[in-house]
Amino acid sequence: MPPARKALLAQIGGWGAAWLLGRCGLLPAGAWPLAFIQGAAAAALAASLRSARWWLPIHLAFTPLALAAQALALPPGAWLAAFAALTLIYWSSFRTQAPLFLTNRPSAAAVAALLPPGPAAVLDIGCGIGSLLAALATQRPDLRLTGIETAPAPFALARLRTRKHPGVTVIRGDFFTHSWAEYDLVYAFLSPVPMRAVWEKAQREMKPGSLLVSNSFGIPGQAPGRTIEIADRRRTRLLVFSIRPV
Repeated sequence: MPPARKALLAQIGGWGAAWLLGRCGLLPAGAWPLAFIQGAAAAALAASLRSARWWLPIHLAFTPLALAAQALALPPGAWLAAFAALTLIYWSSFRTQAPLFLTNRPSAAAVAALLPPGPAAVLDIGCGIGSLLAALATQRPDLRLTGIETAPAPFALARLRTRKHPGVTVIRGDFFTHSWAEYDLVYAFLSPVPMRAVWEKAQREMKPGSLLVSNSFGIPGQAPGRTIEIADRRRTRLLVFSIRPV
């Protein structure tokens, strides 16, 4: 079941449980007990549906936070503006399960060190605001860099940040529909959810000897050929997979 459908079912089930308990007179009077019971029931239902663990606190806090936000008495336009801003930033994250992560400079330097001297082609799938592209373009102007991003706001910012680098191309679209065959290195900083599909596409399309580098997230059933520990506050790990001949 898609994660968004699980979330919807959990919320509906939570409201059903809260309504039933309220009708049976098992809840104290007032909106807050209803909100907390709904959150707890929604979180429990989400767990039973095997939702990712990070969904549970969202379900638990969603209705109480909505009730608290109502007390702020903000104009409707403020909520619409906030919704529009979040949509432009995160766009289809509910479907891809890959939120916006930013690559820091130490990680970009480690990626650059993986590439041989001379021209090479690098693809950043889900490039966000262009953090890796901008850093690599500065460190290695000989590289041909391509980034793909779905969300409108990060895409626009990535284009803006890399506009002075002729070797950088930023594309808005789905990286699964873009061919990876021409790249020497494909970089992914996504989430655990799409990594199996990423590996399958890399196996199908990338040339032997090219590298798939995943920031932080492993590939189910695959051991990286190399793991690079980054000396940063996040204790970032770059997992390096070499594409072998089929």
